[in-house]
Amino acid sequence: MENTASKMGFDLSDLQILIIGAKLGIGLSLAEVCAAQGARLVLVDIESPVELAKNLENTFKTRVIPQACDISQRKSVENLADILSKTGVTPSSIAVTAGVTKYNDWIESDAETWEEDVDHIFNVNLRGPMNVARSFLPIMQTKGWGRLVLVGSIAGRMGGLTSQPHYAASKGGIHSMTRLLAAKYASSGVLVNAVAPGPTKTRMTEGRSIDTTNVPLGRMLEPEDIAWPIAFLLSPAAAGMVGVVLDVNGGVTFS
Repeated sequence: MENTASKMGFDLSDLQILIIGAKLGIGLSLAEVCAAQGARLVLVDIESPVELAKNLENTFKTRVIPQACDISQRKSVENLADILSKTGVTPSSIAVTAGVTKYNDWIESDAETWEEDVDHIFNVNLRGPMNVARSFLPIMQTKGWGRLVLVGSIAGRMGGLTSQPHYAASKGGIHSMTRLLAAKYASSGVLVNAVAPGPTKTRMTEGRSIDTTNVPLGRMLEPEDIAWPIAFLLSPAAAGMVGVVLDVNGGVTFS
């Protein structure tokens, strides 16, 4: 990684990229994009994505390490950082794509279900990225170069199209945290940014009726529509991007 600070352009070949939430959806597409661009990968999910790692290694001839981690648990994230450090793997770029949602109505649901939903969403969507930032940003700071990309949402911008308050609040928190971390770490060469996807064809939206009539693009987004902007933000090409929450929503909102 010694040469990364002086490199420019969209080149992932010298990067060790950690993707959290790599098994499905946006994380899976991002893993494929980054492997195709020659990056070395650490792929993390709550269950180790062993088969995915093997497939990407065989297809793209790059090193891919699978690991299991529950990012909602601080000790699990600290253990991940410790394991990688002991094996000589230092992520230069990190993307946190893991996320959950619940569609139980916040008024009509019984109180117990509502509280369980809130805890689960906040623990994964907000506490999880905090745990990752806490464990890995100081390491990047010591190295003098790094990229952290978080995943917010159109719900964090304007409430979303079908979201509930707990999900929208968790993603609004990601947007705020992105800017705080960006301001704190930019001077050390570690750049923190985020993307804010619109409705995307992932497990989160399966079975949901989402009206795209008012989406200028005229369709729901595909996971790869989000993966490529994240890959850019992970790269040396994003050298001037600090605290950006990049809208990738088909034109529903502009900022």
